[in-house]
Amino acid sequence: METQRLTLRPLAESDVDSLRALHADPEVMRYLDPAPVEHYLGDSFLAAREKDSGRFVGWFEFKGTDEVELGYRLHREFWGLGYATEGGKALIERGFATGGVRRVVATTMFVNAGSRRVMEKCGLRHVRTFHVDFPDPLPGAEYGEVEYALTKEEWQRVQGEGHVADGIA
Repeated sequence: METQRLTLRPLAESDVDSLRALHADPEVMRYLDPAPVEHYLGDSFLAAREKDSGRFVGWFEFKGTDEVELGYRLHREFWGLGYATEGGKALIERGFATGGVRRVVATTMFVNAGSRRVMEKCGLRHVRTFHVDFPDPLPGAEYGEVEYALTKEEWQRVQGEGHVADGIA
């Protein structure tokens, strides 16, 4: 799958070193608990590479069938460039237009303002704030987790109003 600036494909064994480097950055992992790298290999997680340079930007998650979880993790050097929004919108459009998806959800810590903003730019809306009793909570966990969501009907309504996703091939 391609967007204007990204190529997305399932993460593979050949991406393990890139994943380890991404997950080794404490700022990237600031709001996240680590999982073994093998957890990310397969069709639900997509490697994102810049089309022009071929550089590993990070990954996107689009996991589920009719209700799909959207996630993303990018190298710091790519923060603020619109890549997370571009990839997220592309996956949402494909899921709703051709994938049989009925609802897209995304969660993050309440204090993760950057990720929340990406969710909003992708068209998701705040659904709820909730608290989870983590055995070893990350700083900021006391403010809770947030869930954002977008239904196919909401997405179609926005599409009908003339808003279009960034060029997706």
